[in-house]
Amino acid sequence: MVTDKRVSVRDRIVDAALELAEEHGWANVRLHQVAVRTGVPLAAIGAEFRDQDALANAWFARALTAVERIPPEALAGQSAPERLHLVIMRWFEALAAHREVTGEMLRAKLYPSHPQHWVPLIFDLSRLVHWFLDAARIASTGRARQLAEIGLTVIVLASLRVWLSDDSANSERTRSYLHRRLDAADRWLTRLA
Repeated sequence: MVTDKRVSVRDRIVDAALELAEEHGWANVRLHQVAVRTGVPLAAIGAEFRDQDALANAWFARALTAVERIPPEALAGQSAPERLHLVIMRWFEALAAHREVTGEMLRAKLYPSHPQHWVPLIFDLSRLVHWFLDAARIASTGRARQLAEIGLTVIVLASLRVWLSDDSANSERTRSYLHRRLDAADRWLTRLA
């Protein structure tokens, strides 16, 4: 029961931070405002999240949870590019409710005077790409896995750029872009094998 209460408080904190960001922009969110919004003492928020960047990480972790919940049967019988498309789009869909704020979070992580965020961001991106590969049941190893990680990282970053400004219905522009890139990567990787 204690764990459920803790998760609930964490979710309330993240939700309040997202609400404030929608109202005033991510750069203007302060933890003391989140405390007022949630009724959770600032010290308790500090015990859960060391700073605003940790709140952003919790938002991205939520999206990854949506990827982890894809049932295996949804991937069965599909090609590697189709499985990757499903996985990556599920991640984008999980973030879509706060697309603009998500972009603001990413820009904050890249802010020039915050190099302490840059290095962890590189590792976070690498872990995310590996989760995508695993969730899509891409079983490559060795050099093939390295190439898959590099190629998929480029595709994810390029698709993220498209997604952040995609105002098409159901993110169709992003879906189409991602399909084209994954199909091209599959042809390229097949030739190397």
